Amino acid sequence: MKNILAYGDSLTFGASPLPNGPRHAYEDRWATRLEAGLDGKARVFAEGLGGRTTVFDDWAANFELNGAKTLPVMLATHSPLDLVILFLGTNDLKPYINGSALQASFGARRLIQVIRGHFGALLEPIPQIMIVAPPHLVASANSDVIERFGGSNGIAQSQTFASHYAKRAAELGVAFFDASTVAKADPADGVHLDAQNTRAIGDGLVPVVKSLLGL
Repeated sequence: MKNILAYGDSLTFGASPLPNGPRHAYEDRWATRLEAGLDGKARVFAEGLGGRTTVFDDWAANFELNGAKTLPVMLATHSPLDLVILFLGTNDLKPYINGSALQASFGARRLIQVIRGHFGALLEPIPQIMIVAPPHLVASANSDVIERFGGSNGIAQSQTFASHYAKRAAELGVAFFDASTVAKADPADGVHLDAQNTRAIGDGLVPVVKSLLGL
């Protein structure tokens, strides 16, 4: 049985694009769909937290959102691991945090270093790693949300996630998946996904993960 950690933000948590909407049902979350598609050959531990960044502090939050600070805890909690899927970056686009997809890709690079350093220091096998480029932001009438992510500039930045993340993956020898090829944000808030698009990410990852882990 393989063990997979899905480390992400609200898109992994299953947040609704509707104002005060309920969290997506367990069976609709992408990590759940991925596990179901692996035919009982792997467990997927979903660690999704709304607002989580790659490596940047968010001083407006009342709990820790810097992904680099909490990742070692999750690695230790779910060890041993065969694969870590890093699905972060959208929150990095907030202007007061970072505002750049390029910098988010450098944040992903740091998370890869954290994973390798964590297991290397323990003299334990280092899991395979995949970085996932988030879906593009889209225009929305919900200005309270989309403007928080940089408005039109944030939308433009999100369209460059894949190119930057693919480059980092090639440099570091890790797997890469572009979630924008299978899912798109809901115009209700321009950032989050409806249940169908959330499921689509898990379904899209199934053949990639099967090949990566030899399942």
